[in-house]
Amino acid sequence: MIAIAIFLSTASHAQEIIQSKQYPKNQFRYPLDLPPATAGSFGELRPNHFHSGLDFRTNQRTGFPVHAVYDGYISRVRIQFGGFGKALYITHPNGFTSVYGHINGFTDVVEKYIRDYQYKNQTFEADIALPVGLFKVLKGDVVAVSGNQGASAGPHLHFELRDTLTQETINPQLFGLTIPDSKPPAITAIGIYHLNGSPFSDKTPKEFLAVTGANGNYRLLKPQVLNISGNTGFGITVSDMNSASANRNGIYSLELKLDGITMYTFAVERFAFDQTHAINAYIDYPAFISSKRWVQKCFILPGSRISLYPQSINRGIMAFNDDALHEVQYIVKDVAGNTSTLTLKVKSSSVANNAPAEKPLGKLFRYDQKSEFANDKVKVTVMPGNLYDDLDFVYSALPAKPGALSVTHRIHNKLTPIHDEYELWIKPDISLGAYTDKAVIVGTASGSIGGMYEDGYVKAKARAFGDYYIKLDTVAPVITPINIRNGSNMQALRAIKLRMHDNLSGIKSYTGKIDGKWVLVEWDYKTKVLSYTFDDSIAPGKHTFEFTVSDIKNNVSTFTAEFNR
Repeated sequence: MIAIAIFLSTASHAQEIIQSKQYPKNQFRYPLDLPPATAGSFGELRPNHFHSGLDFRTNQRTGFPVHAVYDGYISRVRIQFGGFGKALYITHPNGFTSVYGHINGFTDVVEKYIRDYQYKNQTFEADIALPVGLFKVLKGDVVAVSGNQGASAGPHLHFELRDTLTQETINPQLFGLTIPDSKPPAITAIGIYHLNGSPFSDKTPKEFLAVTGANGNYRLLKPQVLNISGNTGFGITVSDMNSASANRNGIYSLELKLDGITMYTFAVERFAFDQTHAINAYIDYPAFISSKRWVQKCFILPGSRISLYPQSINRGIMAFNDDALHEVQYIVKDVAGNTSTLTLKVKSSSVANNAPAEKPLGKLFRYDQKSEFANDKVKVTVMPGNLYDDLDFVYSALPAKPGALSVTHRIHNKLTPIHDEYELWIKPDISLGAYTDKAVIVGTASGSIGGMYEDGYVKAKARAFGDYYIKLDTVAPVITPINIRNGSNMQALRAIKLRMHDNLSGIKSYTGKIDGKWVLVEWDYKTKVLSYTFDDSIAPGKHTFEFTVSDIKNNVSTFTAEFNR
């Protein structure tokens, strides 16, 4: 069990918040000179992950100076198609690393260093660990320009503070980088899960009850005493707003008490990135997939290994079997300590739930053991740590889809999450002949997940349960020029622009060349436009531009055009 220390919030009206450690509060400055306002909070619920930092608002604009929050040196820069787009990492002497994501650009010297690296390694995407002390910075130095790069929904600065040693990301507001906040969280519903000794799944009996209230005081919309028997878990639908923006954000902590005893605690203080996908163990995943409803479960699945649960008794699962009246209380806080509560009256019953237990339909997969299913057409292997609870694994075969080389294999169902991945082998129903190297496994929800032909099977790693089948990818990617064609006069243009698209397996690599020499072609995530920006190396006169793209199954397309500059 993790020891819990309690520290007072800086807000005079706020209550105490839960922390396991104390962090320096007077060393870091804000990364922007704008009044602090956020569009996303630390630990906020996102599809397949907890949000790992603060999203500082930039007034729906780009181009604001980004400042080093403390002395240190630039230790890493990253350029990627999605994700942060462009990101900067600064290592500080106090044991922490600051991260600045979705930026539009770096300082001139850092930009040159990155560009030299890209040309030397002939790559657009780059993840560069910089030598210690090469680019030293002081607190307040301008190190970047705010932007909207990568998988960003609008201009903002994504900011993180990480433990340099462990690379765990930590709530920046615990360092004193607070956001004005006088508003307590808003509770809109609760969930009741009748577990009765069975693993949690999409078949778990449950009910949702509406909640009403304001200003931190909440109650059931329909006042009632809840009649509950047996092992029970609770859940909650809740959000938070601060005083600086209209965005609905995540909460900081949840406590669930039974007759005054804390049975369960959740707090978004810090977490490791290999844990973040376990958000799917924290939320009611079946409810989210089937109806996009965010319900935060207040009980812990046995296979969930995240550091956001400082304390629990019996994993938060409560046993109601004594014919007594009990009080269940939710205590929800934001990081400023603003608090909302909801109290339930529960009439416990010693009479066992007479509902017949669900009969297993398939094969038992244990969350802590290697589990396998196989028949003459398909093999599934799930390693320990990839299930959050024991699973009644069910398989079925469905008719083949047009163009498929196998029937459709229903691998359990989409309502059960996988933490990382599992092995999926599918045997073709017809001979692949000379096209074994073109075979991929396709998911009806995910598209192609790749695949290699071996021992009579197409083998791949799948990240979700669902419906899968085999197809061949023999079609080369399509290149669509935007502003260049053979003979184009490019004198008045700043860049060559084009798009590329692949129909199945996905883009593996691309290369741009002018007069046979590699040039940097950047790929924008939101517009999907590829662009080469002219520089002084392209002299006036006639030149040849060549662009080649390959998909994952090595189907290749090339576009060539002469142009004048």
